[in-house]
Amino acid sequence: MNNFQRKPIITYGLITINLLVFIGMTLSGGSENVANLIRWGAKYNPLIIQGEWWRLVTPMFIHIGLEHLALNMLTLYFLGIQLEQLFGKWRYLVLYLVSGIGGNIFSFALSNNVSAGASTALFGLFGAYLMLGESFRHNQYIRMISRQFLVLVVLNFAFDLFTGGIDMWGHAGGLFAGFLASYLVGVPKLGNIPKLKRILSALALVIVYGLLLKTGFNN
Repeated sequence: MNNFQRKPIITYGLITINLLVFIGMTLSGGSENVANLIRWGAKYNPLIIQGEWWRLVTPMFIHIGLEHLALNMLTLYFLGIQLEQLFGKWRYLVLYLVSGIGGNIFSFALSNNVSAGASTALFGLFGAYLMLGESFRHNQYIRMISRQFLVLVVLNFAFDLFTGGIDMWGHAGGLFAGFLASYLVGVPKLGNIPKLKRILSALALVIVYGLLLKTGFNN
C-alpha cells in the first residue's frame, strides 16, 4: 500500500470543503448572518417543506462563526484520521454522510430552529466508536477507546442541556444514524458483522428516519 492510499484523503477533503464554504460565506455576507446562512443552505424547515430537500445535506458543511468551524474541524481531523483507516475511505464517507443527514432529519422533525454545522456527522463518528466497542469488545484497544467515547458522548449531551443555541436533536440523530450505519457498512479490517445485525440496522434506519421525515413534513 503506497503513502497516497494511507493518507486520510476523505477527511482532508471534507475539511477542505468546509473551509471553502466558510470563506465563501464570510465574503458574501458573513457566517453569522441568518439570511446568509439560509441562502447557503442551512436547515430551515419552511423551505424544506416547500421541496428544498437538499437542506438535509448542506447544513453539515456550513458553520456559524470561526469558533464553531475551528472546533468542528479539529474534531473531524482527530476522529476522521482514525476511522478512515479502520473503515476504509468509501465506507467512512458513507458513514459520515448518513450520520449528517440523519442528524438533520432529526432536527427537521423535532426542532424549528435554523441550524447548521458538521456536528451532526461528528456525533455519527462517535456512534461508530460505540458500535466498534459493542462488536469488537474482545479487542482491548477498541474496548478502551469506545468507553472513552461513551463518556465523551454523555458529557456532550450534558453540556447541550445547559447551553443555549445548540441543536441537541441534531446531535442525537447523528449519533443514532452513525451507530446504525456502522453496522451496515461494516469494518472488514477488524472482522465480520453478523448479517442479522446489518439487516436490522438497515431496517431501523429506514423506518425511524422515514417516520421522522413524515413528522417533519406534517409539521
